[in-house]
Amino acid sequence: MVKRIAFAVPGDLATPTGGYAYDRRMIAELRTLGWQVDVLGLGEGFPRPDAATKESARVALLGIEAGVPVIVDGLALGVLPEAANELRGRNPLIALVHHPLALETGVSPDEAQALQKSETEALAAAQGVIVTSPSTAQLLLDGYDVPGELITVALPGTDRGEAAKGSSDGIVRLLSVGAVVPRKGFDILIEALAAIADLPWRLTLAGDRTRDAAATAQLDDAIMSNRLASKVELLGALPPDRLMALYGAADIFVLASRFEGYGMAYAEALAHGLPVIGTTAGAIPDTVPPNAGVLVEPNDVKALSRALRMLIENPEERRWLASGAREAGEQLPSWAAQAGLVAGAIEAVA
Repeated sequence: MVKRIAFAVPGDLATPTGGYAYDRRMIAELRTLGWQVDVLGLGEGFPRPDAATKESARVALLGIEAGVPVIVDGLALGVLPEAANELRGRNPLIALVHHPLALETGVSPDEAQALQKSETEALAAAQGVIVTSPSTAQLLLDGYDVPGELITVALPGTDRGEAAKGSSDGIVRLLSVGAVVPRKGFDILIEALAAIADLPWRLTLAGDRTRDAAATAQLDDAIMSNRLASKVELLGALPPDRLMALYGAADIFVLASRFEGYGMAYAEALAHGLPVIGTTAGAIPDTVPPNAGVLVEPNDVKALSRALRMLIENPEERRWLASGAREAGEQLPSWAAQAGLVAGAIEAVA
């Protein structure tokens, strides 16, 4: 008997973000495990689709053969409660929640309330829910009325990487990886670095600059106004081999996220034995243990600046945290193992 599933995603599956990377890799790993995975596009504009896109997505979902289990990425499912309810009883429905939509940075209180209500209704129609961290599981338990027995925690896998060699010229190489959107806190990072511009550091920032034009313009303006153009390199989205080379050449990984449902870039840094400077937001403390990095409160410019100064000025501390990072990286799960958990969640509802 052929094991078959539909995997519904909003937008372009090739989009260079952690959420889409998770979807792509899970699809590939499920196929390796013998599943026939039919990828279904739901259209652009999520989580704020227009009426026509919502209707098109509804039609596409109801066009799936009855009885075939369907995983729907939460970026879309959270604003498609009507379609989710129509699928109930027709197709076993699994929600894949990277992080609740209402927790995206920049969402107004009214919109956050509407998104939470919509996502709660959509999740109530699901027979199973996959989340990418224990932290996100707890958020769904506490705020979205999802029964614990329906939740499967399937962390992102992490490919093993070579230990970072770092720099050898006295300049401390900082690496930050993430799409340029408000949630990643690049405005906070630049402000923190401006306070220590006298120290010997260089920052490379790799991430999609096309997602949010206002955030990209704000980042560029902040770099120029703080006279950091000679110390900050902006590379945009990069292919995996270029990104791996950057991890290998760095001394410190830093990302000032305001929230993360998991934080795949943090895990990649650990896999390369990089000491991490990050925040306590969302699932980051689940990923980065105390002996591998320094975590500060989100939006705390002074604390972030102090952490950066401490590691830039203290190579011994960097080496100690790098050792902890390598140890933590070795404990990170493989994609194959996590795909096995996803497969189990599918079989449970099928």
